[in-house]
Amino acid sequence: MLTFFATAKPFQGHSGIIQRNALKSWTLLHPDVEVILFGDDEGAADACREFGLRHEPYVERGGSGMKRIDYIFGKAQAIARHDVLCYVNCDIVLMDDFIRAAEHVRTQCSRFLMVGRRWDTPVTEPVEFSDTSWREKIRTLALSTNDQRDGWWIDYFLFSRGLYRNEMPAFVIGTVRWDNWLLWKALDLKLPVVDASQVVLAVHQNHDYNYHPQGKKGVWEGEDSKRNLQLAGGWRHVRDISNATRRLTVRGQIRSTWLRRRWFAVKRFVLNLPSKIWYSVLDASYAARHAIGLNHHGIAELRSRFRARKSQD
Repeated sequence: MLTFFATAKPFQGHSGIIQRNALKSWTLLHPDVEVILFGDDEGAADACREFGLRHEPYVERGGSGMKRIDYIFGKAQAIARHDVLCYVNCDIVLMDDFIRAAEHVRTQCSRFLMVGRRWDTPVTEPVEFSDTSWREKIRTLALSTNDQRDGWWIDYFLFSRGLYRNEMPAFVIGTVRWDNWLLWKALDLKLPVVDASQVVLAVHQNHDYNYHPQGKKGVWEGEDSKRNLQLAGGWRHVRDISNATRRLTVRGQIRSTWLRRRWFAVKRFVLNLPSKIWYSVLDASYAARHAIGLNHHGIAELRSRFRARKSQD
């Protein structure tokens, strides 16, 4: 059927609660679901024993000590029991709509990548999985919170085995840009990249960023993030869910996103037009500005003075 794989933080405090919620939810999706948890983090072995997961304690790490996501993807594809795999961040609760979406995509595409936007949700307590209405309750909470993030927040990757081979750079997890590269790679291979956001309600359980020494800023702007972007090949190899070439409808049909992608391209062009015009003017006027000693520092000073005078008026 399907192999999930993931890695976790130490199972302590709130992180322990939401990770256990996530792992348990995946095991309930289908009788033939396999779940592989990578890493020797505190509490990982206990969680695997309790939920009947496959535990792979060893993970290669980067120079900063962060886990290598390329190793995790490579190992998972080598040992998975199934030919369709899904990497999921270990704070995501999935429900029946996910497994239905996976079935629709795998029956219509031989090789593919399926992704979707997440719903940020304030979950602070263990989910009562013994309650037969737990899905309805958590779905209601997510929808009432009404915080579906945009296409830059990518928390699950359902794909056919072999899509990501040895050419995946040595990215580290716990920071950004490796996920955007995964989309770019599938697009570069001309494979269907399916956006399941309309169908799948992926519940992201809100959390802090204390696992990084510099907090959220370190996750997004730290050295590991910069290194990941460099390994990806820069911004030209960065994509988000708005670049998906297909979308899954509520009726289980896979449709082209050509028109939507054209709209996003026009929107990005319009939003970036002022800065493009500004830099074009700077380039065209360089000689004249240089002749009178008006460099970019001088322009910045003039803009600052103008704003100050305007505020006084």
